[in-house]
Amino acid sequence: MVRFIHTADWQLGMTRHFLDADAQPRFSGARVDVVRTIGDLAVERGCAFVLVCGDVFETNHVERQIVVRAFDAMAATPTVTFYLLPGNHDPLDAASVFRSPTFVEHCPSNVVVLDGTGPVEAAPGLQLVGAPWRSKRPLTDLVSSALTEAPPAGFQRVVAGHGAVDHLSPDDASPALIRVADLDDAVASGRVHYVALGDRHSTTSVGKSGRIWYSGAPEATDFRETDPGNVLLVDLDADQPRVEICSVGRWKFVRHDAELTGDADLDLLEAFLEDLPDKDRTIVRLGLVGQLCLTEKARLDSVLAHHSDRLASLQGWERRIDLLVLPDDADFGGLELAGFAQEGLDDLRQIAASGGDGATTAQDALGLLLRMVGSSS
Repeated sequence: MVRFIHTADWQLGMTRHFLDADAQPRFSGARVDVVRTIGDLAVERGCAFVLVCGDVFETNHVERQIVVRAFDAMAATPTVTFYLLPGNHDPLDAASVFRSPTFVEHCPSNVVVLDGTGPVEAAPGLQLVGAPWRSKRPLTDLVSSALTEAPPAGFQRVVAGHGAVDHLSPDDASPALIRVADLDDAVASGRVHYVALGDRHSTTSVGKSGRIWYSGAPEATDFRETDPGNVLLVDLDADQPRVEICSVGRWKFVRHDAELTGDADLDLLEAFLEDLPDKDRTIVRLGLVGQLCLTEKARLDSVLAHHSDRLASLQGWERRIDLLVLPDDADFGGLELAGFAQEGLDDLRQIAASGGDGATTAQDALGLLLRMVGSSS
């Protein structure tokens, strides 16, 4: 029996435009930190190696610092060999990061690039066959092409691939789609004993054999992912492999929809944001619908401002924001304005109620007035 870790889509060097100057370095640092976590897990669980199935780096043009820090993270567990497969983000083309002077000169001895030149004996009785991307747009199913030969007698074979499988991709015309039927046939015939895939960031079993998996990304990257933050611990023997999902990620992307019609709903939204754990590593996107008066809207703005300071990022989902703000008399009953101030208030209320081009600006101005008066009272 051979035990190894299957992972993919580290995407070291990834940036997110909505992260500020404080959160982005922490997000980037976590992607390197999880490499150390994976190495430590491999040592703890007695793994023969770690297999990284594509998109090790976000791009072939990452900064040198990203490469050397990744090397430091992998070199921290020198007894564990990391096998790296080039994917669509970091293909093995003329500009490949894997061929850069920084990579070649500083690559530790326990890091091996699967360049597709032939099977690699990664453990006694086990061969790895890589299907690396050599361009951004391959014109064939790279994984199926790597499944043609049976392993030598006494060997098990693991194929490392990257890309979308046919029954999970909306682009059924792409020549690079991985054909699940070919994978199932290769498993059934004994030509391959496990297919390790990358590209899908959510942990997913493919086909019927239990031997074809996407590991998912070890750190979340987007709101659309359903089960990121994992690696797979694979026990491979002659019978059925055992695949254990191990959670290693620390960052979370959270979507939350709320209907707001008054203070009770604002209480629920505030409680939801308050109860989120690890706020400095949590990115939240809100979809808000409903109707509020100005006083309630001012409270909402205050709640959102407070939690924006605590969370890694708090943003509105533009396609899911439909919040109507209707001022009422109770909003202004305690302001006790007079003269020009009262005339200005009346003008703003009229514009806000008109529904015209300046209505939203007037509502924002009224909300600011209420917050200013409230903070000074």
